Amino acid sequence: MPAEKNGRDGGVQSLQRAFELLEHLADTGGEASLSELASLSGLPMPTIHRLIRTLVDLGYVRQNTNRRYALGARLIRLGENASMQFGAWARPLLAELVEEVGETANLAVLERDEVVYVAQVPSKHSMRMFTEVGRRLLPHGTGVGKAMLAHLPSSDVRELLSRTGMPAYTEHTFTDPDALAVELERIASQGYALDEAEQELGVRCVAVAVPGAPVPAAVSVSGPSGRLTAEAVAHIAPAVQRVADALGASLSQAVTV
Repeated sequence: MPAEKNGRDGGVQSLQRAFELLEHLADTGGEASLSELASLSGLPMPTIHRLIRTLVDLGYVRQNTNRRYALGARLIRLGENASMQFGAWARPLLAELVEEVGETANLAVLERDEVVYVAQVPSKHSMRMFTEVGRRLLPHGTGVGKAMLAHLPSSDVRELLSRTGMPAYTEHTFTDPDALAVELERIASQGYALDEAEQELGVRCVAVAVPGAPVPAAVSVSGPSGRLTAEAVAHIAPAVQRVADALGASLSQAVTV
């Protein structure tokens, strides 16, 4: 049996190609045909077929009845555990943010069309915000979700909203995709998102997307609207931006190691 050729940086070529196929599947929305994967990867069809069959046997890819291939359920456990590890890694930076601004800090990622909170450091106030780690919400109704959506292509945002719908969490939640599109443009321009009691009445949130994250992610600070006044937001937003940038820089360094 011939030895595997080494890929970039001495890695095993077939392993490298298998992960690239998984990423191509993710880029296409989670489902593609063999011919589409061949076009995206530039690999010959026999190679793609061999790799896909191995991934199907392992449960990381599934074949649908229409003979297209989709990301498999076995990836869910890996993704959820990776998200939790990401949260544990970010906690020291979130703790620094809480010390600086005095309000609860959160980290969330976008997973399967939902915002998932993966870390939180609570404020020391007796009245403070609490979001259970692991909680899932739709992105249109949260500060972290809007911060992440603002950095996605508008076509991807429209497709996501068509899948999830836009139910109202409160009377302030965006429920119209056109109005949300205008809001996302404003967020992209100013560099941070505000949740103005859109997910929970009486709560304001300042959120910033993490640059360079392998999946959409955002850092936020949340608290009672009475404390997070416009004046407080002007002080908090730059602090959240610094922590999001620091987390993004840490991720970039980890990838290059």
